[in-house]
Amino acid sequence: MLQRPVELTQYTAAALAQVCDGFGIRRSMGRVGSSDDNALAESFRQGLKRETMHERLFSTMRQARLKIFQWLTYYNARRRHNALNYLSPVEFEQQHLRAAKPSIAA
Repeated sequence: MLQRPVELTQYTAAALAQVCDGFGIRRSMGRVGSSDDNALAESFRQGLKRETMHERLFSTMRQARLKIFQWLTYYNARRRHNALNYLSPVEFEQQHLRAAKPSIAA
C-alpha cells in the first residue's frame, strides 16, 4: 500500500486545518513536488536539518528539542542572512533603528 509523504500529510491534516482556522491563519500550498513554490521555507528547513540533525542521534526527545531551540535562537538573532546584506537580524534591526532615529540639531 502506498502512503503519502509525511510532509504533505502534515500540511493537509484536518487537525492542522482546524488549528489554523481557529487562529485565523490562511494555509497556502503550491504545486505538489515543486520546491520552487516555497523556496524560502525549503531553504530554512534544509539549513535546520543540516546544521542540527545531520548524522546526529539524540538520546532523548528533550535533547533534540533543546538543540533545535538553540539553533532557532541562533538563526533568528545572530546568524548572518544574505537577504539582510549579510547582517544578523539583531544587527539589521539595530542599524534600522539608528537610521530611523531622528537626530537633534544643535
